Amino acid sequence: MKYGEISHFSHPQHKLRFEYAEVPFKCDGCKEVGIGSRFKCNLCDYDLHRQCALPSVAPLRHAFYPKCAFQFLARPPGDASRFCNACERDVAGFVLHCRACGFDLHPCCAALPHVLDAGAGGGDAVRLYLYRKAGAPCHRCGRKGRSWSYRSACKKYNLHVACVMEMLEESWHELYNGSGNGGGAGKRGLVGSVHGGVGMVGGGYGVSKIPSIKGWEKNHHRGKGKVKRCCEVAAMAVQFIISAVLGDPTAIIAGIVGSFFSR
Repeated sequence: MKYGEISHFSHPQHKLRFEYAEVPFKCDGCKEVGIGSRFKCNLCDYDLHRQCALPSVAPLRHAFYPKCAFQFLARPPGDASRFCNACERDVAGFVLHCRACGFDLHPCCAALPHVLDAGAGGGDAVRLYLYRKAGAPCHRCGRKGRSWSYRSACKKYNLHVACVMEMLEESWHELYNGSGNGGGAGKRGLVGSVHGGVGMVGGGYGVSKIPSIKGWEKNHHRGKGKVKRCCEVAAMAVQFIISAVLGDPTAIIAGIVGSFFSR
């Protein structure tokens, strides 16, 4: 589907153009990091996830909360701090909020696919299912419960959405915690003189730094045989989960995310 240009209430002075970003960006709507599909004002270095730029007018119904009606809000309600019920991160901008239950979801978290096919079409394909609360320990932190999780069909691999977010924030601290305004450190934090590659970052050309992701290989499973093999295969699926959390669960973006893994 071609989106072209849109007008958005959060940036009325200019239209936003649909683009495809192969370098992570910070969304000026929800204040979370994204990659892949986005709407951008190149004049102001203003970025929005597709989910933040094109919210549903009607209240959102989510399978995990059948009694809730999530309304899109430009800012979290009230003065108290709020957190996303999917990933446990603070809500700092655009949010889907249920007034009746008080639940909150980041727009990208609300759009997480319930099924991810990682490496589909190959011999190492693995299917992961989204759970509100999985009974198995997390592949990364070793704990149960906590946040939403992706769990493999073999039921031996489980990864918290919250753990993925923590891993990304630890690796991309400057991007997550820098300024969300155009031109701030958080928006330009990935520009540097590493690898000598020239790429498109923000609104102009510059030397691009490959944003390494650390900690992805942490493994709290010590199984052998089929269980071990399943975990090895599911390690590849981590990049698909990360791409989903960042707002673009496609094979292309998953491959780009995989190139960020520190070896």
